[in-house]
Amino acid sequence: MSRLCGGVWRKATVLSVCLIAALFSGMSALYGQTSTGSIQGSVVDQAGKAIKGAGVAVTGLAVLHQRTAFTGADGKFTVDNLPPGTYSVQVSATGFAVQTQNNVTLSAGSAAHLSFSMPIASVGQEVTVEAEANNSLAARLAPMKSLIDAASPRTEITSEYVSQYTSPISDFTNILAASPGTVSWSTNGVGLGQATSYFRGFVDDDYTMTWDGVPFNDSNDPSHHSWAYVPGPAIGYVDFDRSPGTAADMGPANYGGSIHFFSPALPPTGSMRISESYGSFNTNQILGEYDSGLFGPGNKANFWFEGHHLTSDGYQTYNYQERTAGTAKFTWKFSDQSNLSVVGTVVVVDANTPNNDPYRYQIQQYGDNFYMQNNYYNADGTINGLYYKFYLNHIPTNFEVVTYTRTWGKGWRFELKPYTYSYSNHQHYNNDQYSDATDDAGAFGNTAPVGPYTGIDKMNQYVKGGVIPDLSYASRYGVARTGGWFEYTSTDRYQIDTNPTDWVDSNLIGKIKFHEGFITRDFQPFAEYQLVAIPRFTITGGVKDAKYNMTVHQWASNKDVGPLGCPKTDTTAQCPASVIHEKSYNSVLPSAEVNYRVLNDWSVYGDYGKGSIIPFSTVFDEAGAEVQVAPPPTVASTYQGGTVLKLNRLSMDADAYHIHFINQYSSYTYTSGPNNGLTYYYATPPSDTNGFEAEGNIAVGSGFSLYLNGTVGEAKYEAAPAQPATVANGETATPATPSAWVAETPHDTETISPTWQAHGWDIGFFNKRVGSRWEDDGSTHQNVPLDPWWMSNLFFNYSIRNGSRFDSSKIRLSFNNLFDNHNIADITGEGNSTAANDVLYTPSTLDTLELLPGRSVMVTFQLGLPHGER
Repeated sequence: MSRLCGGVWRKATVLSVCLIAALFSGMSALYGQTSTGSIQGSVVDQAGKAIKGAGVAVTGLAVLHQRTAFTGADGKFTVDNLPPGTYSVQVSATGFAVQTQNNVTLSAGSAAHLSFSMPIASVGQEVTVEAEANNSLAARLAPMKSLIDAASPRTEITSEYVSQYTSPISDFTNILAASPGTVSWSTNGVGLGQATSYFRGFVDDDYTMTWDGVPFNDSNDPSHHSWAYVPGPAIGYVDFDRSPGTAADMGPANYGGSIHFFSPALPPTGSMRISESYGSFNTNQILGEYDSGLFGPGNKANFWFEGHHLTSDGYQTYNYQERTAGTAKFTWKFSDQSNLSVVGTVVVVDANTPNNDPYRYQIQQYGDNFYMQNNYYNADGTINGLYYKFYLNHIPTNFEVVTYTRTWGKGWRFELKPYTYSYSNHQHYNNDQYSDATDDAGAFGNTAPVGPYTGIDKMNQYVKGGVIPDLSYASRYGVARTGGWFEYTSTDRYQIDTNPTDWVDSNLIGKIKFHEGFITRDFQPFAEYQLVAIPRFTITGGVKDAKYNMTVHQWASNKDVGPLGCPKTDTTAQCPASVIHEKSYNSVLPSAEVNYRVLNDWSVYGDYGKGSIIPFSTVFDEAGAEVQVAPPPTVASTYQGGTVLKLNRLSMDADAYHIHFINQYSSYTYTSGPNNGLTYYYATPPSDTNGFEAEGNIAVGSGFSLYLNGTVGEAKYEAAPAQPATVANGETATPATPSAWVAETPHDTETISPTWQAHGWDIGFFNKRVGSRWEDDGSTHQNVPLDPWWMSNLFFNYSIRNGSRFDSSKIRLSFNNLFDNHNIADITGEGNSTAANDVLYTPSTLDTLELLPGRSVMVTFQLGLPHGER
């Protein structure tokens, strides 16, 4: 071939043929390499005794899927037939902390020799094992799974699922959507606005979310904003724990469970990636990513950065979205005993999103995707209250976490995790865009009055800082652990009437909807012990003390707090009336977990735990800000049991649960007597949640597998007898309360997801069915029915993984809501009869609706370049 090329090199056409032939010749030589290497090693405990059955997981760019092995009776292992490249080796064993060695380099025909000394694990070191090693092919191919050492119902959402089977613009609610029992939706499209997740009947403020071990949530209640703090690219994998956890699990709302997000693990080798995604609703995202690989003296440092910019028209009319975000992570290994990690995000969101959902009559008149319009004036010359520029949101957030870990001899380990995050939501919106109480027939059309002060200038901003120290001591019997969570929060919130045509705020005291500032101090010390001395048993027991102190400063307003003695028309600012509330809350929360390894591939477990949530700051939003008795924390007791099985072709887990809630509360305001005007809180009937969950993966063969999960259960308030009137206190009689469903709790959910992973392809078809649910109508439970619905998402991914200079290049094609379902996901009912005995829901044109967004299609082109080739 070279002689031919030499003779005709001046001819451009032949030169092109030669270059192409040379390229294919080089690729053929690359593919034709058969020389491989091996990784060998030994695994021992702290006393130097060999550990039998330890799992070894080898990952690297040169292999399509992780390779696994297990240690023999002598504690030794071998992983053969590895192509030349750089690898990470992770070793795990029941009761021991996971150990990892990065930057293990193999050349053709060589062998790497490693040794691992395994310390006994504390609970915090067992939260998740991304590269869990076992003999189960089904578990390795599973997009979601449980761990054999699990002591509570938990689902590990793998990095493979996050990167291959979610939309490239996903937020964390989309990542959670396919997991057992979970219900989530976003009315404006995937990743294009606020979305929430529910599971087991828990609403968004009934569970804790963490990122790299740090809880994050709103400051006036423990809810979350899906577009804030942790964008999709900042999530490597997820541990979804549907239990209060052990005493060491920190957070404000663990009684529902904890969803632990983890930043991406940093690879030992460097690369650069740039991608562009474009699709439905004129959505475009540009993303750049840089991995340094190990660098510095002794290759002890590592750095990763991603930045992206997204713009979209959104599925709903004129609900524009724009997001600019970046995430960076740096790690430094000072020594084998000392490590530092620093990770942070910055997110800025700008959107045109109203504060309310559309009315039923508007959707009937204008279509399923109706939200706003782009005409400033109506046909009659009046200002259009639905003009999209009357709705502006500007939301910057940041989140930083530092983790320092130090281990000493004789089993001592210390971890310190200081952090900070802040949130600022400055929103302007026309408050009367859908308001006309007499317009039940929809005759008012698309107009709404826009007077001088029909808009709202809304601010919610806070800054949080905290630290999580953790000290553990491991012996041959187990691990003793103590530490805590300490957090300080400063919040400022207000709503002021403003003119939506120029956004000039009113200077009238009576035009302040509310204004409050508050300081919250969280303090959760804990102690626990994990016993591993009994063969095949791991038993963990502990207790934490959840302490909170809240100081709320409220100024006069015309909405919730009231005038506080100030005339609403006073414009002289001579009346700085305000009130200060200070309230402390305390709950002692015990926990216990046990895992019994029946066989090497089968375990059973049980857990008990208590969790609590303190009352939200809105309990003080009463007329005159006069609260006689503040409510206690809401407390739940959870009892659960389950099993995990990992055979070669079948991996599955199942659990059953019972949760009892007490101290639900409601308010009552005296209308007569000596306490006239004062508000107090009282306990309402508790509720009970019972159910069964299961998930599993079947390895069919040739890269095909079938992932399934399903749940069935109920969450109902307990019935309460009628209460007589108490004339002396001005209380009226209350009727008996029947047992009724807790809002948003599905009777059942099912997920059916075939996947294929082979030859660079990752194809998945994820189908989720959400069963029937109920929504509340004011104080009436089980009143608004919600029909079942399906969500079907299809993903095609092809990645180059052949060791060439374009490794990690990829093309992705994703279809969300493939069958274009437009079911009603939620209703705020407005059409019920006022008759006392009428408990049946009657649809109204003034109901506000949340619908599933229409079908969206996204295509992504990603160019990847390893170091040295860019």
